[in-house]
Amino acid sequence: MISTICVCGAGTMGSGIAQAAAQSGFPAILYEVNPVVLEKAELSIGRNLDILVEKGKISAADKQKIMQQIRFTGDIADCMAGICIEAIIEKPEAKIALFGQLAELNGSGSVFASNTSSLSISDIARQVKNPERVIGMHFFNPAPVMKLVEVVTTDQTGKEVIEQVTELARQMGKTPVVCKDSPGFIVNRVARPYYIESLRLAEEELASFEQIDRLMESAGFKMGPFKLMDLIGNDVNYAVSCSVYEQLNKPERLKPSFIQERKVQEGKLGKKTGEGYYNY
Repeated sequence: MISTICVCGAGTMGSGIAQAAAQSGFPAILYEVNPVVLEKAELSIGRNLDILVEKGKISAADKQKIMQQIRFTGDIADCMAGICIEAIIEKPEAKIALFGQLAELNGSGSVFASNTSSLSISDIARQVKNPERVIGMHFFNPAPVMKLVEVVTTDQTGKEVIEQVTELARQMGKTPVVCKDSPGFIVNRVARPYYIESLRLAEEELASFEQIDRLMESAGFKMGPFKLMDLIGNDVNYAVSCSVYEQLNKPERLKPSFIQERKVQEGKLGKKTGEGYYNY
């Protein structure tokens, strides 16, 4: 049974997963090499909990307890836990290198989970010691709020590991869905047309970002595609689009948009940079 959770990468997703773990009563380790990002994550988690206090969902004492459950560290030697969840840059070589370091610190019983949105878990697992303990644990943004977690398995993933991670997701108050490793898994495979077709309409100047968002929201979507891309981060969303496009042999209908590529090149990544399709 998993009792301690280590999260590697203290960006929006990583800090959100650590917060979700601590709120569920798990001791959590949040590891980040960049001290500025780590400090920002601690402040962000504190603000998120303050909002819950203001709404009466938790008490001030609860907030203090949750914060005490999280160990913020820049030392990888601290990353020893029953499960290590990586939420770092979407590059397979970086994730493989991190898992290699973690394998030196942790016993063969520790689980290594990737929060990747679309990279192949199988490809990562093949290059990690004890590949049967490598699995996908894909949270959605914002991680403390969103219930769904995709539990992504490979042909090598151990049955016990799948059961442990599925149960862990439930203990964190999430709804786990077990799926096989494939391009985009389930949600991002289904969601690509939502983004790509919206971007195509904007490319062809048939509607503005605001009009498309307003229309989709009026049709029942909680958030329009451009607002959602800004929330996720245009760098992350574009990387997923490129990954799914490449892995599915470049179907024209899923070709990534030059509009989003330009946003990424200009550093207009959305809420996290203050500007994307909208200004924040």
